Amino acid sequence: MSAFDPRYGEAIFLTPRITRITANNPGPFTGAGTNTYLVGRERMMVVDPGPADEAHIDAIMGALRGRPVSHILITHTHRDHVDGLPLLRQRVDAPTVAEGPHREARPLKDGEVNPFLYAADMDFRPDIVIGDGARIDNGDGVVEAIATPGHTANHMAFTVDGDCLTGDHVMGWSTTVVAPPDGEMGAYLRSLEKMLEVEHRLYFPGHGYAVDEPHRAVSAMRAHRLMRERAILERVRMGDRDIAAMVDALYVGIDTRLKKAAGLSVQAHLEKLADEGRVIAKGLGADTTWSLAA
Repeated sequence: MSAFDPRYGEAIFLTPRITRITANNPGPFTGAGTNTYLVGRERMMVVDPGPADEAHIDAIMGALRGRPVSHILITHTHRDHVDGLPLLRQRVDAPTVAEGPHREARPLKDGEVNPFLYAADMDFRPDIVIGDGARIDNGDGVVEAIATPGHTANHMAFTVDGDCLTGDHVMGWSTTVVAPPDGEMGAYLRSLEKMLEVEHRLYFPGHGYAVDEPHRAVSAMRAHRLMRERAILERVRMGDRDIAAMVDALYVGIDTRLKKAAGLSVQAHLEKLADEGRVIAKGLGADTTWSLAA
């Protein structure tokens, strides 16, 4: 967070067609705050309205300088990205564009409850539903969508003039949270691999600063996740049966406030390993135990 100056309320011109405005909603899962992007020169698109903060919406309107808005693009439906939508739509008449409503990345198990329902707008329905490779052309420019599920099932990134607005798929201040059942590690890794197939100059994420050398950054992220997966599998081989024991072994000295997030990441890796038939889960929730597949 210290490397990123959010300059709350200011319009930061990043490229001739991309402007960033950072919301004043810092926190453990938002870094310095949520980034809203304006795309265009004369006819604009807004990407992620951000939180329900009048000052932030005022800053967006100020940065628009009276220019019309053709579309409101949504990378995903976590509340820090979309709660400001009703406020924005009071002042801007434009359709929303997204992959779809919020949903779990996998079916819930018998007796399982999604603990992250509070974090997402479950009522959101886009006016325009788009899929991978969709092109949004407003006459001023073209934005191309890249389906990047993993952080959420409905996550989208958007290519603008050779750069990419990556939402929470690739962030500029921290690793991405992949927390089942909202998130899925297998899908997240596949989405990273998809990003490696596209040449981008810069990534502009939903939180934090721009990511230069995108291929190098994504390759490193993928390698880190696979290294963590191997370490988790080794802990199971050594006899660790529950996630808490694995977190204690793998995240030595971690801030206690981050242990829950670490546990969710371990769970996401274990569920991927289970899908691949490499480990077996017994039980539900905190009582789940893990063992090597025969």
